Amino acid sequence: MSLALKDIAFSPTRFILTVLGVGFLITASIGMVGIYRGIVDDAMLLVEKVGADLWIVQGGRQGPFSEGSSVRADLDQRVAGVAGVTSARRFLQVSQQFDAPDGVGQMRAAIVGLDYPKDEGNWIDLVAGRSIATGHFEAIADETIGLALGDVVRLNHDDYTIVGITRQMVDLSGDGILFVTINDAMEIAQRRSSEEVLLTRAVMDDAGPEAALSPAANKVAAVLATVDPAADIAAVRASIAAWGDVNVMSRADQRDLLLNQRLWRLRVQILAFTGVLLIVMTIVISLIIYMMTLEKLHQIAMLKLMGARNSLITGMIAQQSAAISFLAFGVGIGLAKLIFPLFPRRVVMAPDDITYLFIAVAVIAACASLIGISRAMRVRAQEVLA
Repeated sequence: MSLALKDIAFSPTRFILTVLGVGFLITASIGMVGIYRGIVDDAMLLVEKVGADLWIVQGGRQGPFSEGSSVRADLDQRVAGVAGVTSARRFLQVSQQFDAPDGVGQMRAAIVGLDYPKDEGNWIDLVAGRSIATGHFEAIADETIGLALGDVVRLNHDDYTIVGITRQMVDLSGDGILFVTINDAMEIAQRRSSEEVLLTRAVMDDAGPEAALSPAANKVAAVLATVDPAADIAAVRASIAAWGDVNVMSRADQRDLLLNQRLWRLRVQILAFTGVLLIVMTIVISLIIYMMTLEKLHQIAMLKLMGARNSLITGMIAQQSAAISFLAFGVGIGLAKLIFPLFPRRVVMAPDDITYLFIAVAVIAACASLIGISRAMRVRAQEVLA
């Protein structure tokens, strides 16, 4: 006979409500860590997927993700001529709001330029459609933007046809990515109103065409270099950095900038909130176990009077604490799998994080049971007469 099960059956409503309450706390803990993991995955997406060994950005800057960067559009030709470099591609990313295809409302996307034809976007995982096959006016859209195959959207002054759909391709802020060719992306980045065009023409008439050039004209954010595996990547990096007008960053540098600079405060904040949730969880379970123990003081005294061993009483309290904690953990996991796929941002439930949380719940259960056990051990058999 299990005394813990008998006691739980005597007051099932409180036990169930406690399990549900702790389960929601566990769900919240999983969500906090999962949101951070999702943001990190989204931030690293382009860095990992694009497959560049070196990122050549504006001199004195650490772009294009941690801060702005602008280099000449023909820089890729200089980079391609460096010994050891097998390919050099231009890169540009800009955020854009545009009208929906049906004309109702607006959409938002991160426009990423593919250096077509050197880069046709074959590294992009498509769930429908095809890759870009022409130099202009075709686009691949992430499904979170809300576009479908064949939709036509107007960006700047041109119409773009959606030829491919991808999944989970978003930027750091969670905006879905819209892939176009690099030349189209440069044109979109130079978006100008009709009034600005008229003013530009006036400047060209008064001061010549050079005075009217936009600072963004013929500029990209970075050049991505792929290095021959047989070459010394450090030597290639040093050779390019010696030019003086650029900064050369490795893939590891980009990861470090994103994780330890842009996402550092977010990481600390999420860990702090997760710690608070675990503390609250510990307090809730400890309080419930302590109250359940207080309600059984007379019965515990009776057991001691009958000669029950301390291990029997200790086991009863520990089993109740474990039942609450581990059933709540199962409820928390179930709720997480049910709720988090509906979130607007990706929530990543990594197996390692789930394992660490399970260990934390086990420790919490042990600590909570110790409080109840400590009180039960102070009960004397004579108290049955009180």
